[in-house]
Amino acid sequence: MTNDNDKVASYLRRATLDLRAARQRIQELEADPIAIVGTACRLPGGIDTPEGFWDVLAAGEERLSRFPDDRGWDLAGLYHPDPDHAGTTYVRTGAFLERAGDFDAAFFGISPREAAAMDPQQRLLLETCWELIENAGLDPHALRGTGTGVFLGVARHGYGDGAGSAEDAEGYTVTGVAPSVASGRIAYTLGLEGPAITLDTACSSSLVALHLAVAALRRGECEAAIVGGAAVMAGPEVFVDFARQRALAPDGRSKAFGAAADGFGFGEGVAVLFLERLSDARRNGHTVHAVVHGTGINQDGASNGLSAPSRAAQRKVIERALANAGVVPGDVDAVEAHGTGTTLGDPIEANALLDTYGRHRDTRRPLWLGSAKSNIGHTQGAAGAVGILKMVLALRHERLPRTLHADEPSPHVDWSSGALALLSEEQDWPRGERPRYAAVSAFGISGTNAHVVIGEAPAPEPLEPGTPRRPEAPEPLPEPVRQGPVPLVVSARTEDALRAQARRLSAFVADGAAQLPDLGLSLATTRARHEHRAVVLAGSRETALRGLDEVADGRARVKGVVESGGRSPVFLFPGQGSQWAGMGADLLEWSPVFAETLRACDEAMAPWQDWSVTAVLRQEPGAPGLDRVDVVQPALFAVMVSLAALWRAYGVEPAAVAGHSQGEIAAAHVAGILTLEDAARLVVLRSRLLRSVAGQGAMAAVALDESAVRDLLAPYGDAIEVAAVNGPASVVVSGEPEAVHALVAVCAERGARARTIDVDYASHSAQMDQVREELADAIGEVTPARARVPFYSTVTGRPMEGAELDAAYWYRNLREPVRLHDVVGLLAAAHHDAFVEISPHPVLAATVEETLDAQGREPGEAVTVATLRRNAPGPESFLTSVASAHVAGVDVRWEPAFPDDARRVPLPTYAFRRKHYWTTSAAAPARGADEVTYRAAWTALPAAEPADPQGTWLLVTPATAPDGAAP
Repeated sequence: MTNDNDKVASYLRRATLDLRAARQRIQELEADPIAIVGTACRLPGGIDTPEGFWDVLAAGEERLSRFPDDRGWDLAGLYHPDPDHAGTTYVRTGAFLERAGDFDAAFFGISPREAAAMDPQQRLLLETCWELIENAGLDPHALRGTGTGVFLGVARHGYGDGAGSAEDAEGYTVTGVAPSVASGRIAYTLGLEGPAITLDTACSSSLVALHLAVAALRRGECEAAIVGGAAVMAGPEVFVDFARQRALAPDGRSKAFGAAADGFGFGEGVAVLFLERLSDARRNGHTVHAVVHGTGINQDGASNGLSAPSRAAQRKVIERALANAGVVPGDVDAVEAHGTGTTLGDPIEANALLDTYGRHRDTRRPLWLGSAKSNIGHTQGAAGAVGILKMVLALRHERLPRTLHADEPSPHVDWSSGALALLSEEQDWPRGERPRYAAVSAFGISGTNAHVVIGEAPAPEPLEPGTPRRPEAPEPLPEPVRQGPVPLVVSARTEDALRAQARRLSAFVADGAAQLPDLGLSLATTRARHEHRAVVLAGSRETALRGLDEVADGRARVKGVVESGGRSPVFLFPGQGSQWAGMGADLLEWSPVFAETLRACDEAMAPWQDWSVTAVLRQEPGAPGLDRVDVVQPALFAVMVSLAALWRAYGVEPAAVAGHSQGEIAAAHVAGILTLEDAARLVVLRSRLLRSVAGQGAMAAVALDESAVRDLLAPYGDAIEVAAVNGPASVVVSGEPEAVHALVAVCAERGARARTIDVDYASHSAQMDQVREELADAIGEVTPARARVPFYSTVTGRPMEGAELDAAYWYRNLREPVRLHDVVGLLAAAHHDAFVEISPHPVLAATVEETLDAQGREPGEAVTVATLRRNAPGPESFLTSVASAHVAGVDVRWEPAFPDDARRVPLPTYAFRRKHYWTTSAAAPARGADEVTYRAAWTALPAAEPADPQGTWLLVTPATAPDGAAP
């Protein structure tokens, strides 16, 4: 019984602790401000970036235009000056999106037929949400599978109503035009698994969406959130309806809070925000543009009328938002008002602001009041998000832009009753000792109200000692000591888009908008990697411009198309032949990874040799030369192991390894089979034994297949043997010098290419038998471990377990022929499709290519990649190889290419390649105001029984009868 009581008590203690921890976590979430880390928009008059929006605001411009002529509207019959004239409107202008029907359907994998059936609001949201995530400094693909939520305000604006050909939209109509699908389509396309909600509270929709998103973030229901709204008027019905109500300004201008206010002007737009909890944004290293401190929503209830605003309700929602933010009215500097410019709504809103913010306020610090509707009209469901965007930009630029048409304040407001001032002129808004706060209002025509309090981004917290400069990295990144060329990574879904993206980036670089390391880091880490790829290596702004222009012109030096997912790389380590004086020396100064690995190799070999590989690479006085086999092989081993470490630092992990002759020692170490100490001892002693038999042999390369070579060797008996089969027509022979030279002469007589190799020993031949015992004694006990990476043996021509690579195996490695051709074929058959040669110069690539081609390789199916090139600068050579791997589809981590102080900066967003999609309605008579809520339609009825015609008949038939029958 006592034991049971102890168990119950223990359980209760654990449960209590868990409950306390959960409660503490909830409290932490609720207290955490919400950061705005990304913004994007599409607004009237060609505004397609937040910066473009600010330019309009700062210049005091308005973006109005005539009714659009690409939407199938009856422009000739739509206007009439009489507000009571049925089916017409007395305004001629509005704030319209340019080419609202244009969309890059192919980018999102949407067919033209489905794109035409989709409401343009959905299409624009897809593009702007992609731009939003890029603006937030995120690769959109990285959000797939995350608990990111989508909260959108979208209403039905009649797209597709009465379309002439319903057949074209069959199967897509419901998902194409239903507002509920807008948020779901974003979540589906981007793979987001948080809440996806579309709501419609009319003009307050996007601000209510923001309220719901903030609440979900604070409750831990999502990790991040996309918030915003969209409004595109597919038809002119709203102009007709509100003309009957005389709510529209005849000139299309919203004169918010001005004496000339005479109604509102309709606008269109899309505005979206990316939200994270502030603590997450800081941990992820994201730029915080502003912070949402508090939100509030409510309803007018039984007020003056269904669509009439309520001063009391507005006052209450403002008080609720301030309480939620923990901010007093005097802390708030400015309000972006709903401010539509109506003679009823503006005075009510101004009085509600006076009630809450204006009373008991220091008149020296009035609450500044403005409205972006004076610039771009009333963007309806997007208006609240547009207001947030405006205030975020004002915080960033430290200025409050003026409100147009408000030089003379409305006489219907008692402005002297409180400290409330219209922004009839621009005001400076600098950072100061106290934080800056702003508020945004949006009030729906149905009575749903929203108010939000935001503030300036807090100063970044100082980094703890030892904290990585890029907090999203899993561990501190290896960084170069001295900056080499900067890789500029560009990609797109199509060749045309790749060129367009390069043109955008070229203009960005020409403007001097970013330092090269910042540009390179941002391109590499905040952009998705698409199929069409190019990389420019830039050492200066001039070379960056030249390289980007080459990409834009279709002349990129490093370019490729990736047709599938990530490749399966193989690290290939050659034997001799790739060495050259000074190989890798400049990498010692450029890459700490390379330098540290080489230093470790030197230390591991120090007990067995009296010289340093580092000294050899730097060609220091007194260092031995590469003309000795017992120098070249240890030096190559150290360089290859260090280059493999460098590839791994760039995120390229081998899926398999293989080596050629002594290259197998480096391969076995990289695979985890041999310790560095065992591998170093083996390569040093093996090369020393080869030096002991120098002068006794020769080797030659013959461009024939193995069978033909063996036929040629028959007359020479044991004097010459096949030493390596590298490819389908690439064989190396080894043996006595006289026999090897005689064979080369015979080949020349028969027209076969053959050449001697610059060595004076005969490895992989019977001449190695004389060192068998000595090699076994020198190696001693090698202790192989289980392979961490599959090891393909060129001795046996098959994969081998680590335990098989004992001392006996390493003699076979020296004595038996190298079966590279067989191993490459085996690797290709196992779906390894990227062969990375780890060497200071490629010597195996050509024969690997020949083997792959002989196996029927399709273009792009498998690729070979070098690492360094003879006599080429190491950093540039290596980065070119990494770039070649990247454009071929190998997964690469580019961060080590940039200095530690490089930072992520905003970049031009994706260059969408759009086509026009718009389903226009068949011509119809003008509709009255009451008809906005319904529409007439023809319904097919079952065929009636034939009647006996009597008298004269008038037949009305469709232009085309069913089943092709004559009408």
